[in-house]
Amino acid sequence: MASNFIQNIIDDDLKNGKYPNGIHTRFPPEPNGYLHIGHAKSVCLNFGLAQANHGLCNLRFDDTNPTREDVEYVDSIQEDIKWLGFDWDDRRYYASDYFQRLFDYAVELIKRGLAYVDDSSADQIRQMRGTLTEAGVESPFRNRPVEENLDLFNRMKAGEFADGARVLRAKIDMSSPNINMRDPVIYRIAHVRHHRTGDAWCIYPMYDFAHPLSDAIEHITHSVCTLEFEDHRPFYDWLLDVLGFDPNNRPRQIEFARLDLTNTITSKRKLRQLVEEGHVRGWDDPRMPTLSGLRRRGFTPTAIRNFCEEIGVAKANSMVDIAMLEHEVRDDLNRNADRVMAVLNPLKVVLTNVEGVEQLTAENHPEREDTRMIPFAREIFIEREDFMEDAPKKFFRLKPGGEVRLKHAYIIRCDDVIKDDAGNVVELHCTIDPDSKSGGATANRKVKGTIHWVAADYALRAEVRLYDYLIRPDAGADEDFIASLNPESMIVIENALIEPSVKGAAPLTRYQFLRTGYFVVDYDSSEEKLVFNRIVGLKDTWSKVQSKG
Repeated sequence: MASNFIQNIIDDDLKNGKYPNGIHTRFPPEPNGYLHIGHAKSVCLNFGLAQANHGLCNLRFDDTNPTREDVEYVDSIQEDIKWLGFDWDDRRYYASDYFQRLFDYAVELIKRGLAYVDDSSADQIRQMRGTLTEAGVESPFRNRPVEENLDLFNRMKAGEFADGARVLRAKIDMSSPNINMRDPVIYRIAHVRHHRTGDAWCIYPMYDFAHPLSDAIEHITHSVCTLEFEDHRPFYDWLLDVLGFDPNNRPRQIEFARLDLTNTITSKRKLRQLVEEGHVRGWDDPRMPTLSGLRRRGFTPTAIRNFCEEIGVAKANSMVDIAMLEHEVRDDLNRNADRVMAVLNPLKVVLTNVEGVEQLTAENHPEREDTRMIPFAREIFIEREDFMEDAPKKFFRLKPGGEVRLKHAYIIRCDDVIKDDAGNVVELHCTIDPDSKSGGATANRKVKGTIHWVAADYALRAEVRLYDYLIRPDAGADEDFIASLNPESMIVIENALIEPSVKGAAPLTRYQFLRTGYFVVDYDSSEEKLVFNRIVGLKDTWSKVQSKG
């Protein structure tokens, strides 16, 4: 892991002997949705810091809000972390593991006059908290006797009161300039079955109460959070102070900038809305920025890890160009993806001087020696855009009377253009130069264009899904979220043709379709019907930006 300001802090701590038992981090997701590309930065950072310092990293689910949580999310989060290349070994924990201890801590606060039961509604509490410029107002229930608070809190736990009827609040300072210190709510009632504890509890700790205490219980040394938690740190420190945690042996919270990507939605609420309202096909839709969506899209874990390393760790929020992520994906695929030929918009070509079928040798990758055989026959298909009847001077593909080289095969010349009654080009008649393939007498004859092709009788039919950004490029910053969705974020090509070497390829097998882009076999693919997703095109805009810089 490259040096960054968090690593510098850890270096100083280790140098000063602050954590003699070693570095211990954690990744603390809430199981209320799927992980997205923004979470990948935190995963790579927390597990990466532990690895770089020969320490440990826990996976801890902050499962304190059963109204939004589900085992589906727990399972998907674990799958995504392992897919990225990290493992928590036997250190998988849940905030729910500590529900009794957290309850006991709350009781201790009540006994010491540092917490009270409030009967006010959520709206009333919100109004009493004040604003950034106006101090809060004390609740009329703030000075309840300790015995009454203990009785009410135990009755809350026993299930006597309805959801929202009462909450437990920390008793700190309603005039604090930090709103998070104005008697924050630390427990609420929720008669909801929990995915782990069942119906054992009907009161649940708030995230800000459970989070720092869970870190302390697990002996986390460095609690790495995104910047929005910076204003919450004084409450975390207050809580650990009053509950007697040793200031010299407790989690040190460090905030870093979250990942914001251009053309990318990373709001959990919005992603959930996309799924629940059917704007996408699910959490793993390849247009989604979820890790499961990116995996299905064909992005590689190596590329995502390299991207997270490349963007670094900053103290201030900023916007990162998604072209940088696509560059890392393209770079990884360029090194590792096999090359094949696929025609997305076919135009039939009859090679009039060819009989029978010939097996030609093609390289699988320009930097490897392994090869494959591809059939060549009288009838082939080329991309429709590789022919132009009235071609401009610098059009170096096929045109009437013109020549091009077929990749891995022969030079061909276009002799006749066949049209339908409406004047549309439906077929080309061409001839090959039989000595122009590799090893032939005219193999080195120069022509300016080389195009890809597939043999008509041997090509496999496939559905190809071309993906674009979910948000329209021209969408305004203040435009309604749903109204800004890109209607062309997925274009489906039903009858693409692909060379037969891909037959039987497993889902998530990645290829470069020559001259077209990088594609991956989708989960929907079967022996009866191949389905491919476009990962990224061949054009690398980020490299161009960098070279200009």
